[in-house]
Order: sequence, then C-alpha cells, then structure tokens
Amino acid sequence: MLTFTLKRLLSGVILLIAVATATFFLAHAAIPDPTLGLLGSAATPEAQAALAQKIGTERPVIVQFGDWIAQLLQGNFGDSWRNFQPVSEQIATKLPVTLSVVTVGILISAVLGGVLGVVAGLRPNTWIDRVVKAGAVVLFALPGFWVALVLVMLFAVQLKWFPAVGYTTPEQSFGGWVQSITLPAVALAVGAVVMIAEQLRNAIIQADRQDYVRTLRSRGLPQWRITVHLLRNAAPASLTVLALMFVGLLSGAIVVEQIFALPGIGALTQGSSQNGDIPMLLGITVITVVFVVIVNFLLDILLGWINPKARVK
Repeated sequence: MLTFTLKRLLSGVILLIAVATATFFLAHAAIPDPTLGLLGSAATPEAQAALAQKIGTERPVIVQFGDWIAQLLQGNFGDSWRNFQPVSEQIATKLPVTLSVVTVGILISAVLGGVLGVVAGLRPNTWIDRVVKAGAVVLFALPGFWVALVLVMLFAVQLKWFPAVGYTTPEQSFGGWVQSITLPAVALAVGAVVMIAEQLRNAIIQADRQDYVRTLRSRGLPQWRITVHLLRNAAPASLTVLALMFVGLLSGAIVVEQIFALPGIGALTQGSSQNGDIPMLLGITVITVVFVVIVNFLLDILLGWINPKARVK
C-alpha cells in the first residue's frame, strides 16, 4: 500500500508541474503585451514601458519562467500585476466562497444521485428507473447558466425563498450563508445528480448479474445484505464519477458565480483574464490543479482500500 501511495503522489506532482509549465507559456503566448490590458487602450508608450519594467515583462519569457518557478517552490505566487498585492492573499479571500458552493453541490449530488441510483438499480425497468435514465439525458444536456437563471427566477424572484445575488459568510450569519449558497450549489449539482445516479444504477445492475450474487440469494441472505455487497462492488465506478464531477463543478462554478454575483474564484478569474493579470491566472490555475490532484489522490487511495486489485493496476 505504501508503494501504491507513493506512486500516486509522484504522478500528482508530475501533473502539477506539467500543467503549471504549460499554463505559464500559454498565458504569455495569449497575452503578449499585458501592459495594454492593465493600463487600458489610452495608455502611452512611455507608461507601458515603465509598467513592463516594473513587472518584468521586458525580459525573455524563459527568464520570467525561471523566476516564477523559483518563487513557486517557495510557496510564493508573486504579486498581482493589477493591484500589486500578493496573489496568495487575494486567492485566500476568494477561495472559501467557491469551495463552499462546490462542496455543497457535491454533497447534494452524492446524496440525491446515490439514492436515485440505488433505487433505480435495485428496481430496473420500473418507472423510477425510466425517470433516472431520461433525466440523465435531459438534465445533463441543459446548460448550467440556463439552470441557474431558472432557479433565480423561480425561487428568488417569484417565491423569494433565497437571495438572488450576494454572499453571506458563516461568521456573519450561518443561516444567511446557507441561503446564499443553496441556489448556486443546486445549479451546479443538477447535472451531476443524474450522472451519478445513472452510473450507480448501471454498476448495481451489472454487479447483480454476477454469479456470487446468485450464490448469496441461494443461501437465503436477506436483501439488505445483498444490497451491501452490490454497493461495495458499485462503489469504485461511482466514486470515480464523483471525483470527475468535483473537477467539473470547479470549472462550472466560474459561470455560476457570475450569475449569482458571488465574490469567488470565478469573478477573480474573469477580472484577471480581462486585465491580463498573468500572475493571478497562474496562481488560480496552480491552486485548482492542487485540489484536483488531492481529490484524485484520495480517490486512488480509497479505491485501493476498497479493491486491492486496483493497487496493482
């Protein structure tokens, strides 16, 4: 198990280095002159030259990359080119908002998707099974921003159950925090619920056809014990989908945060990309990849614990 864990850690580190390197050069290729976005179209050449010298973009890209990597190894993302404040501090103030929405969205997806998937898998070809299969096609195809707008119009504007925009921290009001993240989390979770339910349903139906299940039934085991065995065999596929959904919800949160006016990573990413703030974009990318690596690492360890054969693979 130790060798398996070390291999997963090493692969995560390699992924982080590869993504960070690719993002750095792609960002500089896409924004060859960030001073124009930072100063605006009315900036004079003198002002642009002065800013370029201040932020160091007049140097060769490979030199800038070396300096950035050196800072990154020290846990320093540098300073924002827009306000010259530390990137890490600005991300730290925005990240809890995004993680709140994504975490609640994942919980909603796991609970509802798990319940629907188990019921549909244990009762194939019934009405609830047909509803899950149809919902997996319809709901997953709906654009996330459209779902968010519908939720706002129905539950915020008409019913007034939740605020349409804004964010309340748990320190200010726990109830207000729950209200402010409920609609964004539901908007993120809609597609994930049906995907998890469909995957779990298929995994349970496939496991139910195995010889060992027929053997358990022939021995007279109660249905709840057979269901436990089915869930254990269906868990790897479902957990993999859940991890992929976490990555998808992180990217989807950028759009949802704009609709609900949440002060999270989404707003920070949009503003940084519009202004050419490359250090901020790089910091956000690295932090996002770190979370992806952590989630995948935990998934691999959990799957290795559930199924020892996965350690060999």
